[in-house]
Amino acid sequence: MTTESLPRTPAELGLPELPIAALPADPAVHHVRAKLDREIRALLAHEPGTRSGADPEDLHQMRVALRRMRSVLKLSGELVGDGAEPVRAELGWLGQSLGEVRDYDVLIGHLREVIAGFEVRDQAAGRRLVSKFVAERATAKRRLTRALSSARYSTLLREVSLLTRAESTSAVTRPHDLVSGLAKPHRKLAKAVRALPADPPDDDLHALRIHGKKLRYAAELAQTSAKKKQTAKIKQLLKATKDFQTVLGEHQDAVIAAERMRTILESVDGPMGFVAGRIAERELSRRAEARAVWRKSWKAVDSAAKALHA
Repeated sequence: MTTESLPRTPAELGLPELPIAALPADPAVHHVRAKLDREIRALLAHEPGTRSGADPEDLHQMRVALRRMRSVLKLSGELVGDGAEPVRAELGWLGQSLGEVRDYDVLIGHLREVIAGFEVRDQAAGRRLVSKFVAERATAKRRLTRALSSARYSTLLREVSLLTRAESTSAVTRPHDLVSGLAKPHRKLAKAVRALPADPPDDDLHALRIHGKKLRYAAELAQTSAKKKQTAKIKQLLKATKDFQTVLGEHQDAVIAAERMRTILESVDGPMGFVAGRIAERELSRRAEARAVWRKSWKAVDSAAKALHA
């Protein structure tokens, strides 16, 4: 399939000219469909920039739109019919390609900032180090471009658009409160926190961040259906989950960067190895800083979630 035959606009996907609007009093299924409609439009809007690579922010926002759709379908997908789970799985396929390139963008951007603060005599070696990741990123970007030009991607877009118009029988007959539904991702996050040892493995903290992200995206959806008295509490929960995500995101970025530097150190020495060692030391310090504060940010999330359901 050529890129010319891919759907590139909401109209080509059969979506209405204007995004679906949902009022607080509307049924939950309408809010889910409206959310999917907004995010598929965001994904389409950022796709050209993702393809061109002119601004890494386009790829980031495309990935965020995809993650929000996956989260909605995980939590409330039954409201829009049986096709939700297969679509969520396909969004995961695309997310892997986007995530691979995004991880390189974050790493490269951070390394350039760090190296810019080094002495002039170390910057040339630093640039050579970064160039290795730039080359790897180019390979990952080619894989992503192939995915975005595939029939599989075109089919995925059309299936998401169909879900924005689907309505299951259960959604009509069974009430579903999106605000009350926030209790479930909060419980999962709290359970994951309680299960952690005093000094958690890096992978466990990364998994915790994913739980927190799911709670945040669920709160974004619930906000559109919230009653006036609930709005301020949901905003507080959104702020807390965003801060929590930021802390654990810093931790994960530091872990990845340090591991990448270890890989460099195994294969090179001299000036580039020296610079890699300096960066690794900085990243381990950044990791330690995040570990020192993440529990405090979790307590803010926990308090905000409990206040909402009090």
